[in-house]
Amino acid sequence: MRRLGKTRRTVRTVRTARGRAWAAAVAAGVALAAPTAVPAQAQAHGDPHWALKDTGAPSVRFRGLSAVDRHTAWVSGTQGTVLRTTDGGATWRNVSPPGAAELQFRDIEAFDARRAVVLATGEGEASRVYRTDDGGATWTESFRNTDAKAFYDCLTFFDRRHGLAMSDPVDGTFRILSTRDGGRSWKVLPNTGMPAALDGEAGFAASGQCLVSSGPRDVWLATGGAARARVLHSSDRGLTWTATDTPVPAGDPARGVFALAFRDRTHGLAVGGDYRADQPSPRSAATTGDAGRTWRRAATPPPAYRSGVTWLPHSRTAALAVGPTGTDLTTDAGRTWRTLDTGSYDTVDCAPGLGCWAAGEQGRVARLEN
Repeated sequence: MRRLGKTRRTVRTVRTARGRAWAAAVAAGVALAAPTAVPAQAQAHGDPHWALKDTGAPSVRFRGLSAVDRHTAWVSGTQGTVLRTTDGGATWRNVSPPGAAELQFRDIEAFDARRAVVLATGEGEASRVYRTDDGGATWTESFRNTDAKAFYDCLTFFDRRHGLAMSDPVDGTFRILSTRDGGRSWKVLPNTGMPAALDGEAGFAASGQCLVSSGPRDVWLATGGAARARVLHSSDRGLTWTATDTPVPAGDPARGVFALAFRDRTHGLAVGGDYRADQPSPRSAATTGDAGRTWRRAATPPPAYRSGVTWLPHSRTAALAVGPTGTDLTTDAGRTWRTLDTGSYDTVDCAPGLGCWAAGEQGRVARLEN
């Protein structure tokens, strides 16, 4: 047993060291040029870059993405579409729930290659949750919204059993759903611990990252559309919340914080802006080092609206943000960003096993490769 334990520790150490070296290579050398414009010498030298994968779904916009590892990823989007790959994107299997063609699956959370939970967004009964335990061969509808005033945007899981989903404000407060059985059943949490919503405040179902968690109990909710863009934080799995203003501009239904990412329970990133293509998005990113109690605007933010953000695995300072006009990299924990790619993506996600994926319009899915 001691020998086995030592072997496992050695394997973990090697994997962690490899992961840190990989993250350092991305942060230091980074050639994330558009896949159609990657120089041959860059690929020959192994510089990281986005490599597009043919999903066979050019009419679908993928806003839901869950990276399991370098080989396995799930995406979800319009036309009730859910796709899964287990071979690094070489092939994709359409595992869409039957009868869901009219739904928009804006968020998906996968536990592995077989188990996943997907959220459909929309008014009234268009907001639903499905779960699969067999790789999408069959699905079970575990929640259907019956309140015409609710509109669910995002979901997140603390572990394989405990998770939350959030709706835009109903009767003056954001509504939170909770599951304790991996998404097989859901209940609405009491709203007594939820601060009042601002006039016009809502979440954005743009990338599945308006509700994110880190660790066993901490969760954050991003907002926009009101006079101020806020981030709400709960340290007790959604029972009580505190709200903090961010420096990301709001004051319009199209502006606010669209996505969050936390590498631990204290260090987080927020990105957003104005999703209208003809409008500028100054101050489109912010950082926190105290679990969201305070936010500081990025000294050099992304140059345009960004809808998705993720930390690179095994890195304390490197992260990627994506949007319709490009991908940006930070190597100083969100203080400064620089554009590395001009391809259109709506969401991005990295798995601990070095699998980073991005997805967006026209069936676009890419994996970070070197």
